[in-house]
Amino acid sequence: MKSTQYKFIELLICFILIPISFTIDYSIWIKLLIALFGFIYTLLIILKVERLKFKISPQINWNLFIREIFLKLTVIIIVTTAFVYLTDKSSLFKVVLEKPKIWIFILFFYSMFSVYPQELIYRTFFFKRYSKLFTNERLFIFLNAILFSLGHIFFRNTLVLVLTFLGGLLFAITFNKTKSIILVSIEHAIYGCWLFTVGMGEMLGFPA
Repeated sequence: MKSTQYKFIELLICFILIPISFTIDYSIWIKLLIALFGFIYTLLIILKVERLKFKISPQINWNLFIREIFLKLTVIIIVTTAFVYLTDKSSLFKVVLEKPKIWIFILFFYSMFSVYPQELIYRTFFFKRYSKLFTNERLFIFLNAILFSLGHIFFRNTLVLVLTFLGGLLFAITFNKTKSIILVSIEHAIYGCWLFTVGMGEMLGFPA
């Protein structure tokens, strides 16, 4: 089998069929094993096949990154605060005010054990493995965002799919521009932590 064909099949299985299969009712332990196997497979491909090395580039423009994050986060704060206030006012900053210890724990756990693995799979792995299969850069970024959203389909929540698609676009654009998993993970963690903080955590799968 040619390398290109293998990669298309790999993409189909890892980023479409497996996420869709998680919407079917079967043992949670089997689902966890599939997810674990997929993550291990991803790491092996990154390290043994693509031979990528994890290091912080000295070329990162931190000042530009901070300015861009500040502007985007400001918009997100305004929109999401208004949304929670209008749709479920009782949830606005509820976890911060009523369960601050859980809030701090979840922010740490989410940033370390959810954000980074997601970015490793959907940005580092995805961009390295499949970018050359698509000649249209915008189409490739759009596809990445769609598949990132599809990866959350097991929530069975339309708003979650919309938010993860929009987030996927932002993260894909950041990674495509910076090629830095550190920067895109920081961005992902900031936005995700804010959604939990403002009161949208329960619908996104955070324990409330």
